[in-house]
Amino acid sequence: QAQLVESGGGSVQAGGSLRLSCAASGYTYTFNCMGWFRQAPGKEREGVATINTGTGSTIYADSVKGRFTISQDNAKNTVYLQMNSLKPEDTATYYCAATFRAYSLYARHYDYWGQGTQVTVSS
Repeated sequence: QAQLVESGGGSVQAGGSLRLSCAASGYTYTFNCMGWFRQAPGKEREGVATINTGTGSTIYADSVKGRFTISQDNAKNTVYLQMNSLKPEDTATYYCAATFRAYSLYARHYDYWGQGTQVTVSS
């Protein structure tokens, strides 16, 4: 059974930066796609960024384009989310997710999820 473990969340002031990490383990096949999602209280989970692990192609939500960067280290089975110019509206629990079957920002396409890490941005 695959496991995803996130780290790197925390509290920052607006304009600051954080880097999230997601380490994958316990599987023998390469995921087709790994992504980051977030969920704020009272809101639905939304896709933030995803990366095709084979080609390196990426997709970003419009709300984070130019500020967030997703990357991968295949040797470490780890995906990162570099978040710059953070805004209070970026406050949410961030989840790492992975799938063998899609390349999208739709949560329903993802089969494996981490436990989440909290990001809080103060104004």
